[in-house]
This record gives sequence, C-alpha cells and structure tokens, in this order.
Amino acid sequence: MVSFSSLSAAHAASQLVDLTAPDCAAAPSQIDAALSLAHVTPVELAAGLPQLAAGLPQLAAGLPQLAAGDVLIALLGYAAFFFALLQAARLLPGRRVLGFAQPDGQRKSYRINGLALFALTHFIVIGATLLCGASLAPLVATWFWPLFAAANIFSLIWTVVLYAGARARGHQPSGKGLIPDLWLGIELNPAWRGVDLKTFAYQPSLIGLGILVAAFGYAQHEQLGHLTPQMIAYQAFWWLYLLTHYRDEPGILSMYDVIAEKFGFMLVWGDLVLVPFFYCTAGWFLLTNPEPMGTLPLLAIIATFSLGLWVFRGANKQKHTFKVNPSAPIWGAPPQLLGGRLLVSGWWGVGRKINYTGELTLYFATAALAGLGHIGPFLVPIWLLCLLVHRAWRDEQRCSAKYGALWQEYRRVVPGRLLPGPTGLRRLFTR
Repeated sequence: MVSFSSLSAAHAASQLVDLTAPDCAAAPSQIDAALSLAHVTPVELAAGLPQLAAGLPQLAAGLPQLAAGDVLIALLGYAAFFFALLQAARLLPGRRVLGFAQPDGQRKSYRINGLALFALTHFIVIGATLLCGASLAPLVATWFWPLFAAANIFSLIWTVVLYAGARARGHQPSGKGLIPDLWLGIELNPAWRGVDLKTFAYQPSLIGLGILVAAFGYAQHEQLGHLTPQMIAYQAFWWLYLLTHYRDEPGILSMYDVIAEKFGFMLVWGDLVLVPFFYCTAGWFLLTNPEPMGTLPLLAIIATFSLGLWVFRGANKQKHTFKVNPSAPIWGAPPQLLGGRLLVSGWWGVGRKINYTGELTLYFATAALAGLGHIGPFLVPIWLLCLLVHRAWRDEQRCSAKYGALWQEYRRVVPGRLLPGPTGLRRLFTR
C-alpha cells in the first residue's frame, strides 16, 4: 500500500529480532501495504525512475488545468476525510497489541482497529449509495487531479505540523539541516489523543486507495450501465487485498518504518499520495477499454492473482506469527530454524524472498486486467519489480555481512531467492 524504507529491523531492537532475522532471510514485505513499499530510500527510488519516466509523457498529456478554487475545495474535502478517519480511529474499539522493541529497547502498545475503520467505510459508502443516490464516480471523473494536488499540499502541511510538534515536545534536530529533518522526521512515534500517527497513516492511505478503486467501478457503471468482467475482477482483487491486510493488520508492527524510522515527509507522502493515487493507475485504462475480456484470459489472471495473494499474505503471516510465538506450528509442524536464528519452514523454506515474488505476481495480475496494449497499467508493477529486486540484493549483502558462514549455509539450504527452484518446489509439494 505501498509500503512506499528498508524492511530490516534495527540490529539493536531486541534479541527476538535477531532470532527471527526480520532484516534478512525472511523479512515481511512492506507494501502493505501496498504502503510500505511507499517508504523507499532515495537509491531505491532512483532505481525505478527510468521505468516510471517512460510512461510520464503520456500521463502528463492528459493532465487537466487545475483551478485554484477546485484545489481548495478538494483540500477541504481531503482534510475532512483525514480527520474523520482520525477521530474514528480514536473512538472505535480495537484490541491492544504490544509492538516490537524499538531502538531504545522500549515496546509500545498499539490499538489495532483498522478492520473496524474498513467496515465503517463500507457502511457509509453503501448506505449513501442506496439511501441517498450518492456516487463515487466524480472522485475520478472530476476531482481526481484536484484531490491529488490537495493530498500533496496536505502532506506538506502535516509534515510541518509534525516537525513543530516534535520540537515542542523536546525532540532535537538531527544536525543535518532542516530539509533532511523534514524529510526523515525527528520523532519516532508522534501521537494524538492515544492514536499513534505513524501507524494511523496507513488508514487514509489504504482506505483512500479502496475508495478511488471503487470510484472507477461507479464511473464505468454510469458510463455503460454495467461493469465489464475485468472491472469486476479489478474491484474484487483490490477488495481482497485490503481485506487480507486488515485481517493481518498486527503484522505492520514488525515493519522497519514502525519500529525504527522517524515520521517525516518521506513516510507521510508515501502513505497519503503515492499509494492511493499511483496504485490505482490501471483503473483509468479499464474505463477507456470497455470491451469485455475473454473468459479464459480472465480466469488465468484470476488464478495468477490468487496464487500471488496466497504466497504474499501467507509468507508474511508465517513470519509475523513466528516472531510473536516462535513455537507456533507452520504448515502443521514445528518451525525449523537454521543455527537457531533463521527460519526455514513454510514459505521461508521455499524461497528467501518469496513474499516479494507473491507481491509482484498479484500486482502484475491486477495490471493485466487492463490488457497488454499499453505500458500505463504496468507502471506500478514495473516500478515495484525494480525496487524489490534491488532491495532483495541489498538485504542479501547485509545478511551476508551479519551472519557470515551461517548465511552461506542458509543459501545452500534455501537456494532460491525470488524464484523457488527445484529444492523449494520440492519442499512446497511435499509439505
């Protein structure tokens, strides 16, 4: 959602972090996050820029001229959406979950109520549609680009507010200058009336993405009087993606940005702008290509997406469960460790970065719903491919330095990185 920061945990976080090696062999993928992939380092962002730039001229040609009045209205609307979610996050019930050790050794308690927010959004949108005749179509037909501008403005304002609030609470600048401090932030866990703002930022990010995706469905229904099969699949894909995220929401607490990164513009912009406005790109092409997709290609895409989601969520769920309870069964058997530190059970015995493979698979499948005649729908998965391949290589280098001979043994036991290979497939089919 996507996440779009390194997936490593701080070395000094805790002994549990070292046991489960979240920064190396089996780090859970950051997107949820789609979002988490929103949190990238400048090097990772640069690695994907050529692919993004290839599609920018065509996208830029379609950009409308934005009126200041429209942007102001959109800013007010976006602020209302943001603060409504923030207030709901404060008031809705949710279970308390203890987070992982932070760099100072402290463990923070978080209220997990994203699923309640997700459900509340459904009730509001469905109720407004059925009872009031409201439509989400104008969000993409009229207001998409004003909202995009508004989200950027809001991100800048929130970054300044976070910085000023952190200074008022006694947090000191890094000494690297104002711009780096605004970019990376100077406070680890800013909060508002009991709501952790860094984890809360996932809500306007992913729920905002879900609303924009639904708006493309509303728009096509108003255009055609029905939804094409591929648009129905597009809606279902994203709904399942978001539902499974909220089902496994405690997993975000093991992500590097939650554990160790301070909250600045990099994370704010990734959550509020990059994920909701970039990840829905395929919706535009589904709107302009209403010819129904053939049954066999559609079934193949659905199967591919299902496989990707199964691998992606399953691998991350196994890893998070293991970190919380190292004795919990994986695929019905006790977890197997290498050297008492590196997990080689379940999906993590199939491939060292198999969660990345699952994530890429589901994103390419979602893009394929818009057809193969344009690069536009594939900008997101191509960018993620560049980012994740680079990240996998970077993590391998770090782990080799950290674990030494144990890492070389791990590579022998689990030879596949993104692709499982014969050894990984044998483990998968003989489990």
